[in-house]
Amino acid sequence: MIIIGIDPGTATTGWGIIEVKSKLKITCLGVGVIKTPANQALEKRLFTIYKDINILLKKYHPDIIAVENLFFGTNAKTALLVGQARGVVLLTAEMHKIPLFSYTPLQVKMALTGYGRAQKNQIGIMVTKMLNLTSIPKPDDASDALAVALTHSYSTR
Repeated sequence: MIIIGIDPGTATTGWGIIEVKSKLKITCLGVGVIKTPANQALEKRLFTIYKDINILLKKYHPDIIAVENLFFGTNAKTALLVGQARGVVLLTAEMHKIPLFSYTPLQVKMALTGYGRAQKNQIGIMVTKMLNLTSIPKPDDASDALAVALTHSYSTR
């Protein structure tokens, strides 16, 4: 099973692709980010996210899309922008008829560390260990996307 994890954002959308062959055999097929310029119009930024996710879906042919749920903090403007990027991901999943699953940051932290208040670095360390990577994927958005994909792989067993 191939799972693409996505950590949505308008400035940086993280993505990570894993292949699950068995409980003990999970490999990273690819990881990265989609960056959009801050001075670009929002609709152009969202279109870039859409185009790049389509490229990833055509390249890797995932069976599942796992996306991080919106975490609403104190900045409503940021939450609205992230929500729009997340909407692009949901629409793209539906257009490709790929099942989509959402996970909260708490669910991701619990799945990877067993602790709901784990720090970003702890998540990165666990992603690195679980996928036998040589270093923590950077930026954090890329590592977070792999964490979301791993969360789905663990929650479906």
